[in-house]
Amino acid sequence: MYQASNVYFICSFAAIGGGLFGFDISSMSGVLGTQAYKRYFGNPVSYAQGGITASMPAGSLVGSLVSSFIADRYSRKVAMQFSCVLWIIGSILMTAAQTIPMLCIGRVICGLCVGIASSVVPIYQSEIAPKEIRGRVVSLQQWAITWGILIQYFIQFGAASGVGGGPDDPDQPTAAFRIPWGVQMVPAFILLVGLFFFPYTPRWLASKDRWDEALNVLANLHGGGDKNHPKVLAQYQEIQEALQFEREQAISSFKALVAPKMLKRVALGMSIQMWSQLCGMNIMMYYIVYIMEGAQIASPLATASIQYAINVVLTLPAIIFLDKWGRRPSLILGSFGMMTWLFISGALQQYYGQPNTGETRTPNNSDITWIVYQNRPVSSAIVSCSYLFVATFATTWGPVSWTYPAEIFPSKIRAKAVSLSTAANWFWNMVLAFAVPPLLWNISYKMYYIFGAFNAAAFVHMALMAPETKGFTLEEMDDVFDSGRPAWKKYKKGSRLEDIERQIAEGNLKVCLDGTIDLMVAD
Repeated sequence: MYQASNVYFICSFAAIGGGLFGFDISSMSGVLGTQAYKRYFGNPVSYAQGGITASMPAGSLVGSLVSSFIADRYSRKVAMQFSCVLWIIGSILMTAAQTIPMLCIGRVICGLCVGIASSVVPIYQSEIAPKEIRGRVVSLQQWAITWGILIQYFIQFGAASGVGGGPDDPDQPTAAFRIPWGVQMVPAFILLVGLFFFPYTPRWLASKDRWDEALNVLANLHGGGDKNHPKVLAQYQEIQEALQFEREQAISSFKALVAPKMLKRVALGMSIQMWSQLCGMNIMMYYIVYIMEGAQIASPLATASIQYAINVVLTLPAIIFLDKWGRRPSLILGSFGMMTWLFISGALQQYYGQPNTGETRTPNNSDITWIVYQNRPVSSAIVSCSYLFVATFATTWGPVSWTYPAEIFPSKIRAKAVSLSTAANWFWNMVLAFAVPPLLWNISYKMYYIFGAFNAAAFVHMALMAPETKGFTLEEMDDVFDSGRPAWKKYKKGSRLEDIERQIAEGNLKVCLDGTIDLMVAD
């Protein structure tokens, strides 16, 4: 059976799993402003809407925690396929939802899918790609997320505008929200079927002692099918050495995650995923319509769509240049930039806004309590800050928050450690999805100051604790993190992989291909 061998194509296709995450993020934002949704589900606001939105990240939290078991036992590829089946089932329930509990059950099942996929896809990509382009191809996960957000939002916008008399029609049919929830099954089906034609990762195959298959995959990916290519043999040798060391050290159980040296990395991976939520980006994605209503934008659905397009377009430079400018600068500068835009936006709403009562209150903005009334320059400035915030996230934290945790752990515990990191993402995603509607309702503009403070904390944390990882193989991460150097000092060391490759090319080294690590000096 045909198997794909182009690294870019493989990692791009696998990133469809990230696209499902994007569909999740905007699965509610486009329907919140429609009368069909409000009428059918009893105009849920505050805690009710928070519960509906939070049901999917709640499922994702569970999915991310179980993902390591599936990925380690059955492979990264099978884990992604299983997640697709869950997504299709959940989408069917959402499309057919008759009550809020039925809608929440469907969203929880979809969340299980997203939790598994968001944990496993970056692992799959990082284990397929060579170090020179690893940041680039793992960043495709974030780009797929942005495409999922954009596509789902425009599907929802089209359905909301084209069904019945539009989103403000009090008699709008329920097809306005059922069509988008049904269409979201399509990418999961494509990914489910397509993965049959994609390889298992060589590191997973090696961990199961399927060395011949691992060598074949490495040869197809990096040597044009030539098993004797120096680069192929060098990677094979490096994987052998790393796995033997991990087995000698019994590095495989969850207990290994709390070993002193490893705990630091686990905490860093979880923190990066935590800050990626506490920075406030997904709140912009989930509840942008509420924010636009508060800024008194005439067409909040249309105006909000611009930020989704910005998210897609400006993720691309990060994909292209991440392996050049590095992970650490992106994390530090991104936090500072997002902090700035949030503080400005909060201040504008504080000093130019007012309670949404009396003449300012209409049926279309009754779900917010604070509004910038009849002040177009300030409203435009708030919207601009939202766009600049999204642009900053898209070029920095968006791709790095998936790339960094997927590359810093040893092979034997990578799935477990990444599942914990991703679980941190989904825990805070769930908390914020539930908490933000009542926060917007009760403290309005002060919420921006809270998220601005979170970004300030992330700025300090990353500056002190996050070393640069670009240019190192997955097997060299132990050297990066265990060198004893402060995170802000660049770690310089010759590449072990390049040294092995050079010795093989010069004929000074032969590699055993039986799964052992014994080296034989060439005659």
